[in-house]
Amino acid sequence: MLYQFNEMQKMALSPVRMAAQFYSQILKSPFNPMSETAPAQTMAAGFDLFSETTQYHGKPAFGLTSTKIDMRTVAVTEEILHRKTFCQLKHFKRDTTRKDPKLLIVAPMSGHFATLLRGTVETMMPNHDVYITDWRDAANVPVYEGRFDLDDYIDYIIDYIDILGPDTHVMAVCQPGVPVTAAVALMSEDNNPNVPLSMTLMGSPIDTRRHPTEPCKLAMTHSIEWFEHTVINHVPLGYPGAFRRVYPGFLQLSGFVSMNFGRHMEAHMKQFDHLVEGDGDNADRHRAFYAEYNAVMDLTAEYYLQTIETVFQKQALAKGEMMYRGDRPVRTDLIKKTALMTVEGELDDISGIGQTVAAHDICSNLPDSMKAHYEQKGVGHYGVFNGSKFNSEIAPRISDFILNQEPRNRARLALVSEKSKANGAAKSAPAKPAAAKAATAKPTARKAPAPKPAAKKAAPSKTMNGKKPTPKASKASAAKPVTAKASPPPAKTTPKKTTPAKAASASATVKSAKTPVARKPRAAAKPATRARRQPAKKA
Repeated sequence: MLYQFNEMQKMALSPVRMAAQFYSQILKSPFNPMSETAPAQTMAAGFDLFSETTQYHGKPAFGLTSTKIDMRTVAVTEEILHRKTFCQLKHFKRDTTRKDPKLLIVAPMSGHFATLLRGTVETMMPNHDVYITDWRDAANVPVYEGRFDLDDYIDYIIDYIDILGPDTHVMAVCQPGVPVTAAVALMSEDNNPNVPLSMTLMGSPIDTRRHPTEPCKLAMTHSIEWFEHTVINHVPLGYPGAFRRVYPGFLQLSGFVSMNFGRHMEAHMKQFDHLVEGDGDNADRHRAFYAEYNAVMDLTAEYYLQTIETVFQKQALAKGEMMYRGDRPVRTDLIKKTALMTVEGELDDISGIGQTVAAHDICSNLPDSMKAHYEQKGVGHYGVFNGSKFNSEIAPRISDFILNQEPRNRARLALVSEKSKANGAAKSAPAKPAAAKAATAKPTARKAPAPKPAAKKAAPSKTMNGKKPTPKASKASAAKPVTAKASPPPAKTTPKKTTPAKAASASATVKSAKTPVARKPRAAAKPATRARRQPAKKA
């Protein structure tokens, strides 16, 4: 009945909303002599705000038509690469011949559409060939097309990775962290040749026992039967998926709003002030955000209930007890070829600190050199994958990590400034491998060799294994001299006017300094030759 009541409320508010829009246009019309007065502007702002907050928002469009690659604008075309019953694989095809890493972004199926990650896609497109899982609203899927649960979710991810082929990278934003990790574990166990090169988990509830947030506490303190009787409803008539059992999107939205009710009220009050003052730019930004935030979709009941039980109540993946299709254990210890990066936000109130980084513990056989973790200060759950901090701090580190896993490009690209690296050193990757440590360690002091000519470059140093160091290690070793008290290179000499006696003594000194070990550079020989000829001319 809750779903039907929501539909009745939506229909009842429709004529009131249309009337509010009509009166707002009259009050703001330039032909209205009262339009510039404070009362008229205040009333018009109130009508606009009411219309915005009661507006029904359908599925938004991505609207990404261009990106910048190598300092030039490149056209982007959205294409559907593959369709399934509850999802479609969307590709953001760039008009370029550059071969960038393939990145599959797995959008959360938690009430919002995949367009919530519009900013994520836009930021990653310049350096990656981006694909995304575009989930379908369960209310638009007829009942005869079948069910969809957490195991089906895992199958979808494996199918999409197989479609993209080898050398694919996966990014899971929030809720998909668990099914993505499970999918990679199953592919690793099957020795699937398309197992991804890397997976990035961002704000994911891998282990909800660590710093449980309000949603985690709600899930852990109520039984599955309570959720089934309280929040599961049937899709009403008028939708293609009528009579399907779903978790309605408007309930998920109300839960998100109630968690930060004061913040949302403050945002709407600021919007009212912007409308009164005629601040169109800030008002448009507010409308764009809430048009996306209020656009929600329904989830199938079987998927929602299985996720609540497996992820939030049993923490099955973190405990090593997760089962696929009821009879196959998910063994994350078999992940050995897929590099892992985790990202968390300091103020995340959905997936608390420590819940995502727990993935490093369950991937126990993955070398430390293939693991990385980053915690962003001053951002909440939304800021982990969107906003200014994501664009400037988080996304460059993810791209850096992905590009380093590419077989054809193991060198670290300078996408993260040295200052940013220094600030995030405390939350960097786990310990470096032994070979990297040997390359960057300061060698023991040796006796300083005879100074060599400045024109010749020193031969590149080698690691303990006899291999050339990585670019990162070579930078570190180049920054420190071989010995702490190595003598500086000889300064360039310039010819000076000298007496015949001094010139003769200088000539004798130069001759005696010749040794078979160090050849005198030509540049230093010229002044000595001129000094030897000078007294002959005077004589």
